[in-house]
Amino acid sequence: MATEAHRGPLAPTGGPRVERSWRPTLLGLLGGVLVLVLAAAALVQVRQFALLKHSVASQDDYVALGIYQVEVEYYRLRESFLRAQKPAVPLDREALQLRYDIWVSRIGLLRNERTARLMVGDADYEGPLHMIDAFIARADEVLGTSRPKPVDAAALAALQPQLDALARPIHSLSLSAAHRVSEQIAERNQAVRQHNQVGLLLTGFLLLLVLAIGALALRQMRLLRERQQTLVDLTAHLREARQQAEAASEAKSVFLANMSHEIRTPFHGLLGMLSLLRDTGLNARQVDYLRTATESADHLLTILNDVLDMSLLESGRLTLSEEPVDLRELLREVESLMRPQAQTKSLALHLDADPGLPEKVRADRTRVKQILFNLLSNAVKFSDRGVVVLELRRVTGDGGGAQLEFVVTDTGIGMDQATLARLFKRFSQGDESRSRRHGGTGLGLEISRSLARLMGGDVTATSVPGEGSSFSFRMPLHEVAPAKPAAPQTAPGAPTGTGGPGPLRVLVAEDHPVNRQYMEALLQGMGHEPFFAGNGVEAVQALRERRFDVVLMDLHMPLLDGVGATLSIRALPDGAAATVPIIALTADAFAQTRERCLMAGMNDFLAKPVSPERLSAMLRRLFGGPAGETEATRSLPSSPTTDLAPPLLDHDTIETAQRAMPRERLAYLLRSFFEQGPDLVRRLRVALRDGQALDLRVNAHAAHGAALNFGLTALAHTAQALHEGATHVPAHEVARLIERYEQLLQRSRAACEAEGLLDARTVTE
Repeated sequence: MATEAHRGPLAPTGGPRVERSWRPTLLGLLGGVLVLVLAAAALVQVRQFALLKHSVASQDDYVALGIYQVEVEYYRLRESFLRAQKPAVPLDREALQLRYDIWVSRIGLLRNERTARLMVGDADYEGPLHMIDAFIARADEVLGTSRPKPVDAAALAALQPQLDALARPIHSLSLSAAHRVSEQIAERNQAVRQHNQVGLLLTGFLLLLVLAIGALALRQMRLLRERQQTLVDLTAHLREARQQAEAASEAKSVFLANMSHEIRTPFHGLLGMLSLLRDTGLNARQVDYLRTATESADHLLTILNDVLDMSLLESGRLTLSEEPVDLRELLREVESLMRPQAQTKSLALHLDADPGLPEKVRADRTRVKQILFNLLSNAVKFSDRGVVVLELRRVTGDGGGAQLEFVVTDTGIGMDQATLARLFKRFSQGDESRSRRHGGTGLGLEISRSLARLMGGDVTATSVPGEGSSFSFRMPLHEVAPAKPAAPQTAPGAPTGTGGPGPLRVLVAEDHPVNRQYMEALLQGMGHEPFFAGNGVEAVQALRERRFDVVLMDLHMPLLDGVGATLSIRALPDGAAATVPIIALTADAFAQTRERCLMAGMNDFLAKPVSPERLSAMLRRLFGGPAGETEATRSLPSSPTTDLAPPLLDHDTIETAQRAMPRERLAYLLRSFFEQGPDLVRRLRVALRDGQALDLRVNAHAAHGAALNFGLTALAHTAQALHEGATHVPAHEVARLIERYEQLLQRSRAACEAEGLLDARTVTE
């Protein structure tokens, strides 16, 4: 399936891509420099910490102090050796031994890891150690713990030269250690000094950066305040521009709506003139020209209808009129209009409903049918073979709530992903060649999706090129509980006006003679006095001449319709006549019709078929009496059926009519309706032949209302299909619907005869 035609190229789906070049800002540069300075300061701190840790861990100054103590203890030991060798001084072995042990213990301090690390590679370190080791090895023989030899002056004198030889190496070792420590201390001090200088420099630089960033921040704040004020001013200008744009859009939508309505009237005249040309003896070429002109006019009228819907959607003035809707009846109505189109192309049309679905749901009947007509028309339009299927089932939505899903599947040309991507865009096209052959506004699918979303649902599509497409229309499922039948308050044939207002003078403006007779019997059975007018002009004139308590106003009448008649009545100089209650009567019970009626000055709205209970409740609300009607009386149950073909008779409506009037009266009215049926069929065919779509709609509407009142369900559905398809369905399909109506007329009469509904003895008029 493809979308409808479009003359021009598709608009781009997005705006130009803006390439942004990266440019460093002053604030960014300052931030980068600040990060680098902070990293350098951190590095200096880490370096100082490592240096301090190394100084504490190595403690080289303690090594130098230990070497110095070795030298001090050496001189003390040598002094003790010299004193022990004097003859005048007695040898104090214990004092000498103690001094020797102390010096040897100090020598042990030179052999640790710290001293080796400090003096590594120094000749003044390794040489003295070897000399000291050699001296200790000889001295241990005299002063060691084993003491193999006695200690005397001679032994000490033998050791004295070797001991004296240690003076210079030990002193050199002490000086080298002191120099090493001094160098390390100087290096550390220099490093600390450099680090402090760098730290001070970094601190100063950080201070400058902070000041610069602060100044820049103040500047940015000032710029932000200026930008904020600019944005405030811009917002005010945008608000004003938006208001102007909304006003322009509203004016455009109102203009389109008004022009669409105004153009329809001359279009009907145009179609009528074209139809008159058909009977003026045209040659074959002129007939072909005339057919092309008629098709073009029909196509342009369809475009006007789509433009009107789009204008209502864009202006937000399109509202939904929800009411209890019989799902299977809805499918029958859709089938009656779409089957002729499918048969023209030799396509099979199948409709299937889930048997578990409720009998009635709350929805906008007109808009749901509009969406289904659009999807099915596209399916038929873009399929040359196979079958078109409409399935109805209950599904669970994304939010968990119950939904109704209508799935339209076809075996047509299908679409690729690129076509699907632009499918629901305004004026978009799928297969351009195919779309141009079939025509179309390019608005149908967008209108369908907009309506579905207005209902709280959506329309989606899947497709395979060459195999077909599937469109899914989902909407929330709001079930309507079956109404309990109202118990009859009187026996058949007795008046049904129980406890209502007193006898009323009722003016009924109705152009269909059978409907007038039905309303007469209904009002008389309720104890009221009916008066009749055949059109709006007669209704206005009747109110000028006499007083009435209430007016029942049909909307579709010749010369002057119900809305125009109401406007004329409200403008009458007689105050009593101008304020008489007016109740609208029509089968078009949707939001726009109700709004037009109320804006024209009507008091209320009563949908056909008019039942005694509804009419009685309406009159009680206007003139007092017992409590108004209940839900049970507002919505009489219909016969449940799972077959999509409408039944010939609705027995509930027939029983309601039998309670409203005597059986003989009902039989007379039914016979009158069937006797006038051939004349109605003739008028329908004349209107089709002459291209008078308005006459076709008016006659079909009248037949629809009458059939509904008498419970002739199949006739009512076919008449409704004629009424809805008069302006946009091809002429050959309208002809088939008229032929079907004629056949159903005979079948319905036979069904009424079989039920004994046409048996009557005497009826006094």
